[in-house]
Amino acid sequence: MKLDLERILREVKSYRQRHAIVDPKHAALLVIDMQTYFRRIAQTIMADVLAVIQVCRRRRIPIIFTQHGHTDQASGGKELGEWWGQMIVRGTEDWRFLQEIQIEPNEIILPKRHYSAFLETDLDTTLQSRGIKDLIISGVMTNLCCETTARDAFMRDYRVFFLVDGTAAGRGDLHLASLKNLGYGFAYLMTCEELIWTLKDD
Repeated sequence: MKLDLERILREVKSYRQRHAIVDPKHAALLVIDMQTYFRRIAQTIMADVLAVIQVCRRRRIPIIFTQHGHTDQASGGKELGEWWGQMIVRGTEDWRFLQEIQIEPNEIILPKRHYSAFLETDLDTTLQSRGIKDLIISGVMTNLCCETTARDAFMRDYRVFFLVDGTAAGRGDLHLASLKNLGYGFAYLMTCEELIWTLKDD
């Protein structure tokens, strides 16, 4: 089941007033937590995310895949574990990437254990070392890891391009709430089709 893109675009129309074009020479794609644990949610956006990955590969845009996990139920992210009552443990089936996500040798896997892909990782250093100024955000969940990462990226002076139909949450109202918050103050809201069109070969 795919997202109802028409309805989403109607709902966020007033939050898409700001426009910018991704600079492929200074852009990176962040694919957040497309792991077995999130299969049900991730499947709703899988085809669109895979299409974005392919066009970024053609344009030689760096791709970073985050992988959320903890060494055991008690390690790291203590509050996170207490809040949800469970953790994604490294090495388990839940922790593995979904089968559809095929990562190439030159692409980066970024382990993380917080909502933000910037917190206690080398993401910022990696992006700066490559001259990245534009960060495209896809993956799951919109209202948790994706939104928190987008806000952190904005606060670090990256231009954030947030994919309306390349991110997903467990509930439609939460997805929309995040899109509205981000479109209001943190990110350019784009569809996957719009992004692909802007990245088409010259």
